[in-house]
Amino acid sequence: MNYLLDPAHTRVHWEVTHFGTSTSRGRFDDLSGSLTLDEATGKGEVSVSIGIASVNTGVRPLDSVLRGTDYLDSRAHPQAFFVARGWAWKKEAPLDVRGELTLHGVSLPISLRAAKLHCAPHPLLTREVCGADLEGEFRRSEFGITDGLPFVGDRVRLLIPVEAIRSVP
Repeated sequence: MNYLLDPAHTRVHWEVTHFGTSTSRGRFDDLSGSLTLDEATGKGEVSVSIGIASVNTGVRPLDSVLRGTDYLDSRAHPQAFFVARGWAWKKEAPLDVRGELTLHGVSLPISLRAAKLHCAPHPLLTREVCGADLEGEFRRSEFGITDGLPFVGDRVRLLIPVEAIRSVP
């Protein structure tokens, strides 16, 4: 079964600590991707592309800084990618998707987890929709993004609510 990520219901949110006092949050608004679930083997594949220039904290000057060369460098690295193949899944069961995150020109393994993968008929479409609330984390320094350390945290927490709509055969 092949699915396309629904950009209206899928986001990549991130969190980092700021001066050890509070948490700074943002999201990426431009993304696309696909999901494949093979019920016979219980294996899945996912591919997500994220437009780095779409970073959005709700504070325009901060967004400009994050797009710049000291942080995400959106001109040199306009896309980030998450790709995972061959992970095990079962509907309504906990999910652990191990894949590779490419960010800032560096590719490293990362694991995203969810309490469950839920699939059901879409109430307005004649197709199935599958979704999960994925979570994971990484250290930005491992991707060469070190500006602001230690005042801006190294650990980045990802929260990715995702919905994917089954493709028409």
